[in-house]
Amino acid sequence: MRRGSRSAARPAPLNTGFAAFAGRAGHGVVECVDLWEQPERLTQGGPWFVVVDFEGRSQGGRARAWRFAEESGDLPDDADAPAAPWRGPAVGSWASSLDRAQYEAAVARVRREVRDGEVYQANICRVLSAPLPAHDGTEPDARALAEILARGNPAPYAGAIHVPASTGVDPVWVVTASPELYLRLDAGRLSSGPIKGTARSAAGLTDKDRAENVMITDLVRNDLQRVCLPGTVEVTDLLAVEEHPGLVHLVSRVTGAVEPALMASGRLWEAVLAATHPPASVSGAPKSSALRIIGELESAPRGPYCGAVGWVDPGAGTAELAVGIRTFWWDDGVLRFGTGAGITWGSDPAGEWAETELKAHRLVGLASGGSRHDG
Repeated sequence: MRRGSRSAARPAPLNTGFAAFAGRAGHGVVECVDLWEQPERLTQGGPWFVVVDFEGRSQGGRARAWRFAEESGDLPDDADAPAAPWRGPAVGSWASSLDRAQYEAAVARVRREVRDGEVYQANICRVLSAPLPAHDGTEPDARALAEILARGNPAPYAGAIHVPASTGVDPVWVVTASPELYLRLDAGRLSSGPIKGTARSAAGLTDKDRAENVMITDLVRNDLQRVCLPGTVEVTDLLAVEEHPGLVHLVSRVTGAVEPALMASGRLWEAVLAATHPPASVSGAPKSSALRIIGELESAPRGPYCGAVGWVDPGAGTAELAVGIRTFWWDDGVLRFGTGAGITWGSDPAGEWAETELKAHRLVGLASGGSRHDG
């Protein structure tokens, strides 16, 4: 296998499994490992393409990594299995795990928890789902949806991983257009880029958005301090405004130097995931209280949504993982997409519902093949 360029040998067809994320691609799946059982594998071999569910092991969430026979900087041309035209679910076929009344009631409940001192912020999400059966026994083409999203909603951490059940390896089907960095490892430094604060334009960002971002940035700083050298964790950017298709976000940056002994050990990713998972921006503060409230209020598992999607290259000592927001996943004939908002004392239930609609509108429209995607 050659890194950064295509293999001289003819690559395996993409229907034998592929992954592409942040400038790395793999094709021809070889194996899948359970990272709850064997986290040390992320320090061996690879590169590995990773999907970690939001739910932890005790809640039935999965943490998995796949290795592929060929790896390159992009997906190969594949005459044997070109990307099929994407045929998404009908616009009107999407259903929400929480309707508007239920979601607004959940927001009100979180505000009471804030009033009572149980939590400062909790991220409350709902899962949209629509039937999308396999066609003639063939799973939907994740690459086709990824191409549509790349054209209609370019994102800094866009990617896809699809290992069909027919390969005999543990299957996965995830397509993401994530704007948010969960973790980057490079030259022994671990970085994160939490997003909190969303509006149609910078003028729409509020004091509530800024306060929420500061709270979550502090939580990320605390998470990284659990695996970084004392005194090295710093906020390098606070409350930066980033523009994305149809909306803007407030983004901060936190970085620290990983403990050298941990870098050299087989426990690196076991410790990093224990310290940081699930991501702070999609859970809340304090994290333990927020996760309790999320478990009581949300009616559907998030799965890869709000988890982690990306790659880890043990040989190079590098990694890039996104928070699995703006993410579709497919299983058992159903396509799913998650959307949510951070709730604080300053939240307005109707406004938070509107934020979840804003985040979903463009991407669900693209996945459904709509011709108008204005926001």
